[in-house]
Amino acid sequence: MRQSATPRPYVLAETTWKAVSSTRFDVAVLPWGATEAHNYHLPYATDVIQCDHIAAEAARLAWERGARVAVLPTLPFGVQTGQLDIPFCINVNPSTQLAILEDIARALGGQGIPKLVVLNGHGGNDFRAIIRDLQPRVPDVFLCVINWWNCVDPKPHFDAPGDHGGELETSVMMHVAPELVRPLSEAGPGSERKARITGLRDGWAWAPRRWTAITDDTGVGDPAKATAAKGEKFFGLVTERIGGFLVELAGADVATLYATPS
Repeated sequence: MRQSATPRPYVLAETTWKAVSSTRFDVAVLPWGATEAHNYHLPYATDVIQCDHIAAEAARLAWERGARVAVLPTLPFGVQTGQLDIPFCINVNPSTQLAILEDIARALGGQGIPKLVVLNGHGGNDFRAIIRDLQPRVPDVFLCVINWWNCVDPKPHFDAPGDHGGELETSVMMHVAPELVRPLSEAGPGSERKARITGLRDGWAWAPRRWTAITDDTGVGDPAKATAAKGEKFFGLVTERIGGFLVELAGADVATLYATPS
């Protein structure tokens, strides 16, 4: 998390014990990224950097509307079991993620923080089964997850969003960390080799992809039409939606979360 000129009270890494001890926090946000290659033009920390900025901005919007939100430091390692042959793609297994998340949730629960949002920034992370497993064991903390890249439909905002290092991710990085984006002339095309089996190719069957078998440049999606303006607009829509969710969650009684249809 990059520190701002003025410490932000909703970013735990910038906050002091004096400020924390005098605030009753409603929600903790745990950004969870990955360390992996992103084509030739984006840095290995792309998922971490995006999570940092999106979590902080969403929390700012929520804080200004009265929700007391604390953004925890971003976890930089994700599930990379399909990229183990790519140097420095650092893998942590889902079972490890479960153990880490349980430790964090138990600590927060013991400190009276009632709600925890995992802000996921990496497609290889899938927290749904993990939360299903964990929630009964930490009943005093409400758990949920947001995949930031699909909480707003990207199709109206990009010619071809891409799956990894493509137009969407490149545009967002051009907005939040332009100094770390190499010229697009250096980027690979992000071409993807499709599965020969119909179900896998069409998406109604699934298997993890071996990354070096589907792409030559580690990208999936052409970044050629990426722009900072597209990234800024999409970033704004995403953070506004997540910020609104945090406000609603902060004010919700999770014991009566579901209403009978009228």
